[in-house]
Parts: sequence; structure tokens; C-alpha cells
Amino acid sequence: MNSTAQTRFGMVGSGWRGEFFLRLARLLPERFRATGVVTRTETRGDAVTAEWGVRTFRTTAELLAHERPDFVIVSVPWSVTPAATRELVAAGVPVLAETPPAPDLAGLRSLWSDVGDSGLVQVAEQYLLMPGHAARLELVRAGLLGEPTSVQISSTHLYHAVSLIRGLLGVGYDAAEVSARAFVAPLANPLSPAGWSGDATPQQLTTTLATIDFGGRMGLYDFTDNQWWNPLRTRRLVVRGSLGELVDDRVVRLVDPTTPVESSLVRRQTGIDLNLEGLDLKHISFEGGVVYRNPFVGSGMSDDDIAVADIMARAGAWAREEGPAPYSLAEACQDHLISLAIEESVRTGRPVTTGREAWAR
Repeated sequence: MNSTAQTRFGMVGSGWRGEFFLRLARLLPERFRATGVVTRTETRGDAVTAEWGVRTFRTTAELLAHERPDFVIVSVPWSVTPAATRELVAAGVPVLAETPPAPDLAGLRSLWSDVGDSGLVQVAEQYLLMPGHAARLELVRAGLLGEPTSVQISSTHLYHAVSLIRGLLGVGYDAAEVSARAFVAPLANPLSPAGWSGDATPQQLTTTLATIDFGGRMGLYDFTDNQWWNPLRTRRLVVRGSLGELVDDRVVRLVDPTTPVESSLVRRQTGIDLNLEGLDLKHISFEGGVVYRNPFVGSGMSDDDIAVADIMARAGAWAREEGPAPYSLAEACQDHLISLAIEESVRTGRPVTTGREAWAR
């Protein structure tokens, strides 16, 4: 994979999620270039051009006729994503679809039936590429915990959390039994995407708890409304294995039958205190060895931006046949299948067992 090649991407949609990609193209012009954006109206197109300096088009055909990108990002409402994906696949264009790739189970099955065998669809599921998670995954895959048996996560929601659980456990597409419940309790909610509200009055917010039984391996899901933004709810990740346990950045493991040892993941984060190298993540190490290197050193980006930029770069390499697929449609369908089961279990109060779907091939 040529990690420094410029990735050229088009985009269908101009909502707030699409702005993440355009912002990265502006920040890293040597790595990413937007060839154009499809918007529904000329008025919206003019606004996008004025803000981001990117040409806009009313149709996908016009976008592709202007300049053929490496791939096209589909960043539209859930209900529209399958149709936009099908149109691009019909044109023979590689697609990076936003999460989830379809809104419901019927939509997932229909989309897979239509485009699953094309090999042209990847999904922008970036959480396993976030620096901390990527470092944890490296330790798990290296066998430091022995066989991973359970993952507990309280951080992000539904399909994103399921992606982390499945990735860290190494489970595939087999059946899973999901048992979920929701609980309402008062909690101050002072920060949202709109900014600080200035109001610390507790609101009735819902916490969803779910167990996901993969038949010998287990995931525990814990998410509170607006947990991404709420500074009063911390994030926790536990990976338990046959020879040890990882809790956030701390690892306890058995190195011989009588010797448990404790070690930590350590970030080299510059620009703090009197460090004058600039605010940046350099790498993450463990016991003196580097287990993660920032592929965008010098950019000063947040962990989430690093992960989004990473999956864009990987998608570009995949589309140019220079690297492996970053996150397949099949994986994303399985993530959302289980997240839909969590919601169904909450609604019905009963366990839900997922079946083996067509994408499990």
C-alpha cells in the first residue's frame, strides 16, 4: 500500500457528516482531494462551494463525467444510502458508504443481494482505526491476553460499539443471542453538537445495557444517550482473555505460571507542558515497543480525525488496487444486524437471536 499517495474522492451528500471528509481534504491537501460533491439543489451547491472550495453537481453522472475519483463517499440519510450505493456500483465505481449501509434488516438484505458480489462497496467504519483502539487490537492479536473471551464497552453506540466488540473478539458471522434492557435516570447534559447549553439541570436520559452471546465469547454493551459529548460520562473498554485482561490502557497478564505482571499503553503526545514540538500524537508504545504509529504525524488531528483520514487513505489504496479492503460491506452489515437486535430486544423485553445471513459467505 502506498500510504502517501493522494486519494481523490467524490461525495454524494452535503450534510454535517460529509463535512468531516471535506475538512480533512482541506487540512491535508497533499493526501486528499475532493473532486466534487453531489447536492440536491443549486442553492445548497453554491453554499458548499463557498465554504469548501469544491465544485458541486446535481447528479452522480455529472460528478463522474467531470473527473473520475478513486472512489465516491456516500454520506446521505440512512434511507437514501442503499439507492445511492446501487447507482454508483451500476456505474462501476468503488464506494465508501457511511454507517450503517442500510437502515433496517430488510434494507441490509436487499442491498447485499444487489451489490454484495460486486466487490465495490466498503464502509466508513473507523473505530478500530482510532489510535487507542488500534493499539489495543494489536496487543490482542499478538496474543498477550491469550484467547480473548469477552469485551465490555461503554463509549459509542450500536454498530460502532459492535464493530469494536467483534473486532477485539475476532468473531465472524455466526449466530449471536442478544439480551438488552433500557433504564432511565436523571443526568446533567450540558454539552451537545450545538455547544455548551449553560444548563446543568438533570434530564431524563436512557442507558442501554446489552449482552451479546457469540457462543463461548461475549460482549457487554453500555451506552447512555449523548455519551459521545457528555463530559460527565467517561469511556471504558475491557478485554478479558484466557491469560490476562486489558482495562483501557492497563494490561495485567500471566508471563509464567507464577508471575502476573502489569504494563500500560503509553501515548507519546507532544505539545504538552514545555514540549515545543507542536500538539500531536506521535505513537503509542507498550513495554518499550511501538504498537501504533500515527500515519498523519504533524497534522495535530484528533483521534477521530486520524481514524477517518486513515480509512479514507485505505479506501483510496484499495480502489487503486494498491492495498487491502479497509472495512467490507459484509462486516458492516453484520455490525448493524446485531445493533438492530439490541434495539429489538429493548422494545420486546426478550432475547433476540440473529441468524446466519447471506453476507456470511
